[in-house]
Amino acid sequence: TTFKRTAIILKNNKLKAKKTTMGLTNNDIFKKLRVAHKLRDEEIVEICKLVDFDVSKSELGAIFRNENHKNYMKCGDQMLRNFLNGLIIHLRGPKV
Repeated sequence: TTFKRTAIILKNNKLKAKKTTMGLTNNDIFKKLRVAHKLRDEEIVEICKLVDFDVSKSELGAIFRNENHKNYMKCGDQMLRNFLNGLIIHLRGPKV
């Protein structure tokens, strides 16, 4: 019976892992990158400028808000893509 319990626990953990990885939104990814790289709003604005993408601090504030907040704004694919491209330039330096 110990084997059966272990198998059930492992199966449940796999199901939980699948649910959490599929549930990431662009906002979640943006927030995680912000925390991982210890970026402030001003730095994110500068990173986006590296790829000629204008974003304001108030837009960033809306993106990083809780999903249930009235001023929450969904992060679009274009915004995340431009931020990622700018982050690459910021970390690696411009192409030579």
